[in-house]
Amino acid sequence: MEDKMVAELPWLYTAMAAYALATFAAMMGVVRARGGSAGAAVNRNYESLVLGLISAGVLLLVIALAERWIRIGHGPFVNLFELLMSQLFSLGLVYAVIYWRLPVIRPTAVVVMPMMWVMGIWVLTLEPVASVYPPTYHNKWLWAHVGFGKFFLAFLLVGSGIAGIILLRGMSRLRPLFRYMPPDSVLDQVAWRFMLLALIFDSLMLIAGAVWAQDAWGRYWAWDALETSSFLNWLMLGAAIHARLTYRIPLRVGAVAMIAIFVFAFFTYFGTPFYSEAAHKGVI
Repeated sequence: MEDKMVAELPWLYTAMAAYALATFAAMMGVVRARGGSAGAAVNRNYESLVLGLISAGVLLLVIALAERWIRIGHGPFVNLFELLMSQLFSLGLVYAVIYWRLPVIRPTAVVVMPMMWVMGIWVLTLEPVASVYPPTYHNKWLWAHVGFGKFFLAFLLVGSGIAGIILLRGMSRLRPLFRYMPPDSVLDQVAWRFMLLALIFDSLMLIAGAVWAQDAWGRYWAWDALETSSFLNWLMLGAAIHARLTYRIPLRVGAVAMIAIFVFAFFTYFGTPFYSEAAHKGVI
Protein backbone atom coordinates (compact mmCIF):
# COMPACT_ATOMS: atom_id res chain seq x y z
CA MET A 1 0.00 0.00 0.00
CA GLU A 2 2.80 2.37 0.88
CA ASP A 3 4.43 1.79 -2.52
CA LYS A 4 1.19 2.73 -4.25
CA MET A 5 1.00 5.91 -2.21
CA VAL A 6 4.16 7.18 -3.83
CA ALA A 7 3.88 5.54 -7.24
CA GLU A 8 3.98 8.85 -9.12
CA LEU A 9 6.86 10.41 -7.20
CA PRO A 10 9.85 8.71 -8.92
CA TRP A 11 8.48 9.79 -12.30
CA LEU A 12 7.86 13.30 -11.02
CA TYR A 13 11.39 13.59 -9.61
CA THR A 14 12.90 12.33 -12.86
CA ALA A 15 10.78 14.76 -14.89
CA MET A 16 11.98 17.65 -12.75
CA ALA A 17 15.56 16.48 -13.29
CA ALA A 18 14.96 16.57 -17.07
CA TYR A 19 13.57 20.12 -16.78
CA ALA A 20 16.60 21.11 -14.67
CA LEU A 21 19.00 19.76 -17.30
CA ALA A 22 17.03 21.60 -20.01
CA THR A 23 17.45 24.81 -18.02
CA PHE A 24 21.21 24.25 -17.73
CA ALA A 25 21.55 23.40 -21.43
CA ALA A 26 19.61 26.53 -22.43
CA MET A 27 21.88 28.72 -20.33
CA MET A 28 25.00 27.06 -21.67
CA GLY A 29 23.74 27.60 -25.20
CA VAL A 30 23.37 31.37 -24.86
CA VAL A 31 26.61 31.72 -22.90
CA ARG A 32 28.67 29.87 -25.50
CA ALA A 33 26.96 31.53 -28.46
CA ARG A 34 28.18 35.09 -27.66
CA GLY A 35 26.49 36.59 -30.70
CA GLY A 36 26.97 36.63 -34.44
CA SER A 37 26.19 33.97 -37.04
CA ALA A 38 28.79 31.63 -35.60
CA GLY A 39 27.16 32.02 -32.19
CA ALA A 40 23.80 31.13 -33.64
CA ALA A 41 25.28 27.94 -35.10
CA VAL A 42 26.75 27.00 -31.72
CA ASN A 43 23.44 27.61 -29.98
CA ARG A 44 21.54 25.39 -32.43
CA ASN A 45 23.44 22.41 -31.08
CA TYR A 46 22.15 23.16 -27.60
CA GLU A 47 18.62 23.88 -28.84
CA SER A 48 18.20 20.27 -29.95
CA LEU A 49 19.33 19.12 -26.52
CA VAL A 50 16.95 21.53 -24.77
CA LEU A 51 14.01 20.35 -26.86
CA GLY A 52 14.87 16.71 -26.20
CA LEU A 53 15.11 17.25 -22.43
CA ILE A 54 11.86 19.22 -22.23
CA SER A 55 10.13 16.51 -24.27
CA ALA A 56 11.54 13.85 -21.95
CA GLY A 57 10.24 15.78 -18.95
CA VAL A 58 6.79 16.00 -20.53
CA LEU A 59 6.74 12.25 -21.23
CA LEU A 60 7.80 11.45 -17.67
CA LEU A 61 5.06 13.72 -16.33
CA VAL A 62 2.52 11.86 -18.48
CA ILE A 63 3.58 8.65 -16.70
CA ALA A 64 3.46 10.36 -13.30
CA LEU A 65 -0.05 11.70 -13.97
CA ALA A 66 -1.20 8.29 -15.23
CA GLU A 67 0.17 6.59 -12.10
CA ARG A 68 -1.66 9.08 -9.89
CA TRP A 69 -4.88 8.81 -11.90
CA ILE A 70 -4.84 5.02 -11.49
CA ARG A 71 -4.05 5.31 -7.78
CA ILE A 72 -6.72 7.83 -6.77
CA GLY A 73 -9.28 7.16 -9.51
CA HIS A 74 -9.71 10.62 -11.00
CA GLY A 75 -7.91 13.31 -12.95
CA PRO A 76 -5.52 15.91 -11.50
CA PHE A 77 -8.05 18.68 -10.88
CA VAL A 78 -8.55 19.01 -7.12
CA ASN A 79 -5.65 19.63 -4.74
CA LEU A 80 -2.61 21.82 -5.25
CA PHE A 81 -0.18 18.94 -5.75
CA GLU A 82 -2.28 17.59 -8.64
CA LEU A 83 -2.82 20.98 -10.23
CA LEU A 84 0.85 21.93 -10.16
CA MET A 85 1.96 18.58 -11.57
CA SER A 86 -0.67 18.80 -14.30
CA GLN A 87 0.36 22.36 -15.13
CA LEU A 88 4.02 21.40 -15.35
CA PHE A 89 2.97 18.84 -17.95
CA SER A 90 0.75 21.14 -20.02
CA LEU A 91 3.10 24.12 -19.93
CA GLY A 92 6.01 21.90 -20.91
CA LEU A 93 4.03 20.32 -23.75
CA VAL A 94 2.81 23.61 -25.26
CA TYR A 95 6.19 25.26 -24.84
CA ALA A 96 7.98 22.30 -26.44
CA VAL A 97 5.71 22.47 -29.50
CA ILE A 98 6.20 26.23 -29.86
CA TYR A 99 9.95 25.84 -29.25
CA TRP A 100 10.09 23.27 -32.05
CA ARG A 101 7.96 25.23 -34.54
CA LEU A 102 9.13 28.80 -33.83
CA PRO A 103 12.94 29.02 -33.67
CA VAL A 104 12.91 32.74 -32.86
CA ILE A 105 11.66 32.04 -29.33
CA ARG A 106 14.16 29.31 -28.45
CA PRO A 107 16.51 31.47 -26.36
CA THR A 108 13.52 32.26 -24.13
CA ALA A 109 14.18 28.91 -22.46
CA VAL A 110 16.67 30.72 -20.21
CA VAL A 111 13.69 32.65 -18.80
CA VAL A 112 10.84 30.16 -19.21
CA MET A 113 12.50 27.12 -17.64
CA PRO A 114 13.45 28.89 -14.37
CA MET A 115 9.85 30.11 -14.20
CA MET A 116 8.74 26.50 -14.61
CA TRP A 117 11.07 25.54 -11.82
CA VAL A 118 9.19 27.79 -9.39
CA MET A 119 6.31 25.34 -9.82
CA GLY A 120 8.70 22.40 -9.83
CA ILE A 121 10.24 23.27 -6.47
CA TRP A 122 6.81 24.04 -5.07
CA VAL A 123 5.28 20.71 -6.09
CA LEU A 124 8.26 18.79 -4.67
CA THR A 125 7.59 20.32 -1.24
CA LEU A 126 3.96 19.12 -1.17
CA GLU A 127 2.60 15.84 0.12
CA PRO A 128 1.03 13.71 -2.65
CA VAL A 129 -2.08 13.02 -0.59
CA ALA A 130 -5.13 11.57 -2.36
CA SER A 131 -8.00 13.96 -3.02
CA VAL A 132 -11.76 13.45 -3.02
CA TYR A 133 -13.42 14.13 -6.35
CA PRO A 134 -16.47 16.37 -5.73
CA PRO A 135 -19.77 15.51 -7.46
CA THR A 136 -19.76 18.93 -9.14
CA TYR A 137 -16.57 17.96 -11.01
CA HIS A 138 -18.35 15.22 -12.97
CA ASN A 139 -19.09 17.56 -15.83
CA LYS A 140 -17.78 17.74 -19.39
CA TRP A 141 -17.51 21.52 -19.17
CA LEU A 142 -14.83 21.11 -16.49
CA TRP A 143 -12.58 19.61 -19.15
CA ALA A 144 -13.20 22.55 -21.49
CA HIS A 145 -12.65 25.06 -18.68
CA VAL A 146 -9.39 23.46 -17.58
CA GLY A 147 -8.16 22.89 -21.14
CA PHE A 148 -8.70 26.50 -22.22
CA GLY A 149 -7.02 27.64 -18.99
CA LYS A 150 -3.94 25.57 -19.70
CA PHE A 151 -3.48 27.14 -23.14
CA PHE A 152 -4.11 30.57 -21.67
CA LEU A 153 -1.35 30.19 -19.09
CA ALA A 154 1.02 28.57 -21.61
CA PHE A 155 0.69 31.46 -24.07
CA LEU A 156 1.18 33.92 -21.21
CA LEU A 157 4.33 32.03 -20.26
CA VAL A 158 5.76 32.26 -23.79
CA GLY A 159 4.96 35.98 -24.01
CA SER A 160 6.58 36.53 -20.62
CA GLY A 161 9.65 34.58 -21.71
CA ILE A 162 10.10 36.87 -24.72
CA ALA A 163 9.51 39.88 -22.48
CA GLY A 164 12.24 38.59 -20.17
CA ILE A 165 14.69 38.47 -23.08
CA ILE A 166 13.83 42.09 -24.00
CA LEU A 167 14.55 43.16 -20.43
CA LEU A 168 17.77 41.14 -20.21
CA ARG A 169 19.02 42.69 -23.45
CA GLY A 170 18.60 46.08 -21.82
CA MET A 171 21.50 45.22 -19.50
CA SER A 172 24.88 45.95 -21.04
CA ARG A 173 26.53 42.86 -19.55
CA LEU A 174 23.88 40.50 -20.88
CA ARG A 175 23.22 42.08 -24.26
CA PRO A 176 25.98 40.09 -26.07
CA LEU A 177 24.35 36.81 -25.03
CA PHE A 178 21.30 37.51 -27.21
CA ARG A 179 22.91 39.50 -30.03
CA TYR A 180 22.05 36.88 -32.65
CA MET A 181 18.32 37.24 -31.94
CA PRO A 182 16.06 39.59 -33.96
CA PRO A 183 15.72 43.23 -32.83
CA ASP A 184 13.63 44.02 -29.77
CA SER A 185 10.90 45.48 -31.96
CA VAL A 186 10.46 42.11 -33.71
CA LEU A 187 10.48 40.20 -30.42
CA ASP A 188 7.92 42.65 -29.04
CA GLN A 189 5.53 41.93 -31.92
CA VAL A 190 5.87 38.19 -31.43
CA ALA A 191 5.34 38.49 -27.67
CA TRP A 192 2.13 40.50 -28.04
CA ARG A 193 0.77 37.98 -30.53
CA PHE A 194 1.09 35.35 -27.82
CA MET A 195 -0.58 37.70 -25.36
CA LEU A 196 -3.46 38.09 -27.81
CA LEU A 197 -3.75 34.31 -28.04
CA ALA A 198 -3.74 34.23 -24.25
CA LEU A 199 -6.65 36.71 -24.19
CA ILE A 200 -8.65 34.53 -26.59
CA PHE A 201 -8.16 31.41 -24.49
CA ASP A 202 -8.74 33.35 -21.27
CA SER A 203 -12.11 34.45 -22.67
CA LEU A 204 -12.97 30.88 -23.66
CA MET A 205 -11.92 29.65 -20.21
CA LEU A 206 -14.24 32.14 -18.48
CA ILE A 207 -17.15 31.24 -20.76
CA ALA A 208 -16.66 27.49 -20.25
CA GLY A 209 -16.30 28.05 -16.50
CA ALA A 210 -19.58 29.96 -16.39
CA VAL A 211 -21.41 27.15 -18.21
CA TRP A 212 -19.86 24.59 -15.85
CA ALA A 213 -20.89 26.69 -12.84
CA GLN A 214 -24.48 26.84 -14.09
CA ASP A 215 -24.60 23.06 -14.43
CA ALA A 216 -22.78 22.40 -11.16
CA TRP A 217 -24.09 25.07 -8.77
CA GLY A 218 -27.05 26.61 -10.56
CA ARG A 219 -25.47 30.00 -11.28
CA TYR A 220 -23.16 31.36 -13.96
CA TRP A 221 -21.23 33.76 -11.75
CA ALA A 222 -20.99 34.42 -8.01
CA TRP A 223 -18.15 36.94 -7.68
CA ASP A 224 -16.22 34.64 -5.37
CA ALA A 225 -12.51 35.28 -4.86
CA LEU A 226 -11.31 33.16 -7.79
CA GLU A 227 -13.94 34.41 -10.23
CA THR A 228 -13.21 38.01 -9.31
CA SER A 229 -9.44 37.54 -9.63
CA SER A 230 -9.91 35.75 -12.96
CA PHE A 231 -12.01 38.62 -14.28
CA LEU A 232 -9.39 41.14 -13.10
CA ASN A 233 -6.77 39.09 -14.94
CA TRP A 234 -8.87 39.27 -18.12
CA LEU A 235 -9.25 43.05 -17.71
CA MET A 236 -5.51 43.51 -17.12
CA LEU A 237 -4.62 41.48 -20.19
CA GLY A 238 -7.16 43.27 -22.36
CA ALA A 239 -6.06 46.69 -21.09
CA ALA A 240 -2.38 45.88 -21.76
CA ILE A 241 -3.12 44.79 -25.33
CA HIS A 242 -5.24 47.91 -25.87
CA ALA A 243 -2.44 50.12 -24.54
CA ARG A 244 0.10 48.39 -26.79
CA LEU A 245 -2.05 48.86 -29.91
CA THR A 246 -3.37 52.34 -29.18
CA TYR A 247 -0.68 54.20 -27.29
CA ARG A 248 2.49 52.44 -28.50
CA ILE A 249 3.89 52.03 -25.00
CA PRO A 250 7.70 51.66 -24.74
CA LEU A 251 9.00 48.14 -25.33
CA ARG A 252 10.38 47.68 -21.83
CA VAL A 253 7.21 49.00 -20.21
CA GLY A 254 5.27 46.47 -22.27
CA ALA A 255 7.70 43.72 -21.26
CA VAL A 256 7.21 44.51 -17.57
CA ALA A 257 3.43 44.50 -18.09
CA MET A 258 3.52 41.05 -19.71
CA ILE A 259 5.50 39.57 -16.85
CA ALA A 260 3.27 41.25 -14.26
CA ILE A 261 0.17 39.78 -15.91
CA PHE A 262 1.70 36.30 -15.85
CA VAL A 263 2.62 36.66 -12.17
CA PHE A 264 -0.91 37.82 -11.34
CA ALA A 265 -2.38 34.87 -13.28
CA PHE A 266 -0.04 32.48 -11.49
CA PHE A 267 -1.15 33.61 -8.04
CA THR A 268 -4.77 33.72 -9.17
CA TYR A 269 -4.90 30.09 -10.24
CA PHE A 270 -2.48 28.55 -7.76
CA GLY A 271 -3.17 30.69 -4.73
CA THR A 272 -6.71 32.03 -4.62
CA PRO A 273 -8.58 28.68 -4.71
CA PHE A 274 -6.63 27.47 -1.68
CA TYR A 275 -7.09 30.39 0.69
CA SER A 276 -10.66 31.30 -0.26
CA GLU A 277 -13.84 29.34 0.36
CA ALA A 278 -14.65 29.32 -3.35
CA ALA A 279 -16.48 26.34 -4.81
CA HIS A 280 -13.37 25.71 -6.94
CA LYS A 281 -11.69 24.53 -3.77
CA GLY A 282 -13.60 21.28 -4.17
CA VAL A 283 -15.54 21.52 -0.91
CA ILE A 284 -18.99 21.76 -2.56
